[in-house]
Amino acid sequence: MFAMTRKTILALAALAAVLVLLAGCGGGSNGSGSNGGANSANEGAAANTPEVTPVFKIGGIPDQDVAVLTRRFGGVADYLSEQTGLTVEYVPTQDYAALVTAFQRGDIQLAWFGGLTGVQARNMTPGSEAIAMRPEDGEFHSVFIAQADLDVNSLSDLAGLSFAFGSESSTSGHLMPRHFLMQAGIDPEQDFDGTPNYTGSHDKTWQLVESGAYQAGALNAVVWKSRVEEGSIDLSKVKVVETTPAYFDYNWTINDVDAAYGDGTKEAVAAALLGMNMTEHAELLEPFQTDQFVETNNGNYAEIEEVAKQLGIIK
Repeated sequence: MFAMTRKTILALAALAAVLVLLAGCGGGSNGSGSNGGANSANEGAAANTPEVTPVFKIGGIPDQDVAVLTRRFGGVADYLSEQTGLTVEYVPTQDYAALVTAFQRGDIQLAWFGGLTGVQARNMTPGSEAIAMRPEDGEFHSVFIAQADLDVNSLSDLAGLSFAFGSESSTSGHLMPRHFLMQAGIDPEQDFDGTPNYTGSHDKTWQLVESGAYQAGALNAVVWKSRVEEGSIDLSKVKVVETTPAYFDYNWTINDVDAAYGDGTKEAVAAALLGMNMTEHAELLEPFQTDQFVETNNGNYAEIEEVAKQLGIIK
């Protein structure tokens, strides 16, 4: 053994004191150690982290060419983001039924529906509401068309021809044309040359009649007018036979969104849509073939629902 000096003894005592202090800071059964402190810090940070608002998704029935749909709904998504502060995204859907299902599941918060799909979606989705439409949607029409060289001048003349509707779920491309055909005494399942075809969109309908694939068809009057004005349709090959009486059709329908996105979200989205005007938003309105949106409500589509029930499309 060696004899320790006073200096050595004091140094060892100081070292022991430091070790005791470090052990006290290092943890213990009271949860104040390093793990407990880290957990407390993490819990505090989590408590202070704001809740993330989900993406607000919009959609529209795929009734026209993809390029038109992307320009139409992509522009509205960007506009709603600016006006509401939400992150808004356009989500394309494969067909009319897919959009109705996505809306019912809550995967789509705001949708541009036709009259029939809007009724179907709202019937399946409690709390959903039709909030806006174009002025012309309060007095909408379908047109019956035929190959220009055929001696067809009225609905009764369509009997015996091959015929094309649009989508089976389309108000203006199927439901109301079928309704008016039956009023004229034509049963589409028995009186055409073969069963009618369903093209899936208004643009495909006029294109198939123009090409000679079908002798006649029916489509949205706004789409027809727009394509004529832009020179897309060869009027030497296809003509209008008759225009239907008026009915309510397209509309913006919103889901019950306030719980997920905050109180007043529905009102803010509606105000943004109704606030569009040609002075500031012409590039957004032009793809919809309109100059503004106006208010609408669920009750405006009661006739559409009744016709759909009469034809067995809605039970």
